[in-house]
Amino acid sequence: MMAPGRTALALILALTSLSAISQRAREQGVTDTEIRIGNIMPYTGTLETFGAIGKAEAAYFEMINQRGGINGRKLRFISHDDNSNPSTALDLTRELVEKDGVLLMFGSFGTPGNLAARKYLNERQIPQLFVASGDEQFSNPTLFPWTMGWQPSFRAEGRVYANYIQALYPGRKIVALWQNDQFGRDLFKGLEEGLGDLAKMIIVDIAYEISDEYLETHVSILKRSGADILVFAGVPANANQAIRIAADLNWHPVFIVNDMAASIGTVLRPAGLENSVGVISATFLKDDNDPAWKDDQAIREWLNFKDKYYRGAGNNDSAALYGYAAAETLIEVLKRCGDDLSRENVMRQASALQDYQPSLLLPGIGISTGRWDFQPIKKLRLVQFDGRTWQPIGDVLENAFSGSAK
Repeated sequence: MMAPGRTALALILALTSLSAISQRAREQGVTDTEIRIGNIMPYTGTLETFGAIGKAEAAYFEMINQRGGINGRKLRFISHDDNSNPSTALDLTRELVEKDGVLLMFGSFGTPGNLAARKYLNERQIPQLFVASGDEQFSNPTLFPWTMGWQPSFRAEGRVYANYIQALYPGRKIVALWQNDQFGRDLFKGLEEGLGDLAKMIIVDIAYEISDEYLETHVSILKRSGADILVFAGVPANANQAIRIAADLNWHPVFIVNDMAASIGTVLRPAGLENSVGVISATFLKDDNDPAWKDDQAIREWLNFKDKYYRGAGNNDSAALYGYAAAETLIEVLKRCGDDLSRENVMRQASALQDYQPSLLLPGIGISTGRWDFQPIKKLRLVQFDGRTWQPIGDVLENAFSGSAK
């Protein structure tokens, strides 16, 4: 039987240990009532349209809080505007960690800003989860075990288009109009990789700036090349311009647009549905403006969510739908953490998602991760617009982290 003095000492040590654990949890952005989540978004500047991702995520977490939170803890989502400036993104990330004490960074948008913050977050062992970029650099657990992407890689998407072209249009002349940034370069590089020796069939490629005032000139040059296939990689606003300009020039190539621009509401309808007939893309999310999903339960829930929580939003906001789906994935991870909300367990659970199916992903496309697999979504579906709806082309495609789509 333990002596009274030893019992008192053991109790003191136990209480001290519990206090230390509690304090450490608080330092990691977790209290008995709250989980703090950090985020960086371009709410202003040339990419401000993608700020809708952060706004939808904030609204999603508000919905979760109204439903009781995660195991009784409410989510405090702290999102800052970096104006697409990498230096600002790093400074704001430091502030979120050192001043606001967030548990993790979630869903921050863009390649340059996330790359700027990656080293800092990994050195401090803070999860940089579900980065809103398709750059493969965010899926390298060997070098950066605290950073994980979410969407399919841009290069893999480019390889998917290359494989499609090889299969259906071998030997045809190709031109490309791509956004002059890391995203555009990655997708174009994937296209070249996938074409291999046939990359010589890319007879003209033009890199353009987002705020470029000469899109009409660029499209006109591409038309004069005599090409049969146009691959476009850029933001939705430029995509709908390019489609409309090509139609005005009476040019009707096989028109391929990147996933980010594969939206009936934000791209095809503004470009003119009649001008958009035949447009091809590769995507992984449902399109809430596609009548094919009008009776889909997940789309109904998404539309109800927009009405109740995502106030002031337009009806055609594909970026917001992306944010909703990414937030749903984070909630799944936090639920799986239970009461162990240490950063280590957050990464453990994020890297143990097997065949998880967020509600707005296309059928046959789910999320799987592993200790050495930090690219959650690895599948895409080729689709073609028939003037009313996206029609699937073939089967769901699974792309490897590197190498060709298969």
